[in-house]
Amino acid sequence: MPSPRRSVLAMAVLSMLTTEPMHPYRMQQLIKEWHKDDVVNVTQRNSMYQAIDRLVREGLIEVHSTERAENRPERTTYRITPAGRATLREWLRAMVSTPTREYPEFPAALSFLPSLTEAEAVSALQERAVRLEERLSDLDAELRRGGTFLDRVFLIESEFQREVVAAELHYVRGLVADLRARRIRWESAP
Repeated sequence: MPSPRRSVLAMAVLSMLTTEPMHPYRMQQLIKEWHKDDVVNVTQRNSMYQAIDRLVREGLIEVHSTERAENRPERTTYRITPAGRATLREWLRAMVSTPTREYPEFPAALSFLPSLTEAEAVSALQERAVRLEERLSDLDAELRRGGTFLDRVFLIESEFQREVVAAELHYVRGLVADLRARRIRWESAP
């Protein structure tokens, strides 16, 4: 059998199930409550169910119990298997130790920036800078608030995000300054 396909959502499900058996809706709720939805995409509930189905097929999680309350749909609770625990540790070691190529939108958009006029590009970049400033402020508040009741280990992804947002904001401000000072020769795409 091929090794299980790694994904951020599957890793999150396995990790959550190390604490206790739970049903998919509870996992999705906790991801949002713990602000893990900043790093794990749970906007589509169907994605959670697809990940769970795949993890069951791969033997990484299993049904713990199934119950039905009055006038409610059946609720299935899952638990992690020993193979799931081993796979989680393997995935986490790989995800932490080995950089991978990721394809975020912003660098892709920058690579095609000359498709805009110079004025449009500057305007869009200034707008991005404002949004990055807001995100930075939100992350600072989250870190201050979380630091009052959480150990730092539970905030490190927010610390990382803060550093990435701060670096991006610094870059965007510099790019706008270079465009305004004509240190970049602008040629719109044909």
